[in-house]
Amino acid sequence: MKGLKTILAATICVAAVVGLSGCSSSNGGKRIVRISHAQSETHPEHLGLLKFKEYVEENLGDKYEVQIFPNEILGAAQKAIELTQTGAIDFVVAGTANLETFADVYEIFSMPYLFTSEEAYHEVMNDTDYMNTVYESTDEAGFRVLTWYNAGTRNFYATKPINTPDDLKGLKMRVQQSPASVNMAKAFGAAASPMSFGEVYTAIQQGVIDGAENNELALTNNKHGEVAKYYSYNKHQMVPDMLIANLKFLNGLSDEEREVFEEAARLSTEVELDNWDEQVEEAKKIAQEDMGVEFIDVDVELFKEKVAEVQQDMLDENPNIQETYDHIQEVNAKYTTEEAE
Repeated sequence: MKGLKTILAATICVAAVVGLSGCSSSNGGKRIVRISHAQSETHPEHLGLLKFKEYVEENLGDKYEVQIFPNEILGAAQKAIELTQTGAIDFVVAGTANLETFADVYEIFSMPYLFTSEEAYHEVMNDTDYMNTVYESTDEAGFRVLTWYNAGTRNFYATKPINTPDDLKGLKMRVQQSPASVNMAKAFGAAASPMSFGEVYTAIQQGVIDGAENNELALTNNKHGEVAKYYSYNKHQMVPDMLIANLKFLNGLSDEEREVFEEAARLSTEVELDNWDEQVEEAKKIAQEDMGVEFIDVDVELFKEKVAEVQQDMLDENPNIQETYDHIQEVNAKYTTEEAE
C-alpha cells in the first residue's frame, strides 16, 4: 500500500510537471533535484543513485534535496529526456540509443560488436577526459551526460531457443529505438520491434513479440524470465546507460556545487559497477532455479559475420562516429594483443 501511495503521488507530480505547473521546486527552502530512471529499486543503477543522493545531501544538504523516481514513474526514457531538456526534471538515466536523435555521435554505441571485450569497453568508458568530448555533444540540446553506468552485455532472449542466427529468422524481437539496432535485427533475419522497455513484459506475454535483447537483470528485476525461457549469449552489444543532466541546472551551480555534483556522479558509477557483476550472477541463479530459464552458449562468430555490413554501413552513413570508432579500435587492439600473448 505504501508503494502504491508513492506511485500515485509521483504520478500526480508528473502530471503537474508535464502541465508545466510543476511540483514544488523547493522543500523548506531547499531546491528539489529530481532524477528519473527506468529500473527497480534494487537495480545497481538505483543503488548508484542512492550514493549520488547521499553525497550531494551530505555536502549541500542545506540547499538541495535529491528525489529519485524509479520504474519509469516520470515516463519512459525518451519522454523523461525531453522533460530533462526543459528542466521539468533535472536528471535522467537513459541508454545511448535514446541520445542518437540529439547527437549522432552516440550512434557508435549501437554498433553491433563494437567492443571486443568487456575490459576494452570499461577502459573506454572510464577514460573521462576522452568521454567528456562525447558528453559535450548534446550541449545545444540543453543537456549533458555526467557519467556512465554499466548495462552489461546485451543478448537475445525469447520464447524459443536461439542457437544460431538462423533461429532468429521471422521472430519479432524488441530492440532499442535506434536505427542501428533495427538494422542489426534485420541482418539476423528478425523483425525489429522498437518499443519502450516498460512495455516488453506484456508484449512477450501477449505474443505481440517473441522476445527481446538485454542483459541478465532484465530477466529478474523486470521479470522477463517469467515469459521468455531461453537466453542466448550472442553478446551483440555493450551499450552503457548515461546519467544525463539539464545543462541550465549544471551551469547555474557555483563552482563548488558543480564539483560536488560531479563527484557524486563519479561515486554513483563506482557503486553501480561494484554491484553489477554480483547482481548478474544472482540474476542468472534466480532465472535458472526459480524461473526455469535456460542459458545458451552460442558461437558468437556466426552472429558477428551476419552484421559485418551493418558496421560498415554505419561508418559510411555517419562520418561523425569515425573518430570514436577508431579510438575504440585502438583500445580493442591492446586487449586483443594481450590475449594473443
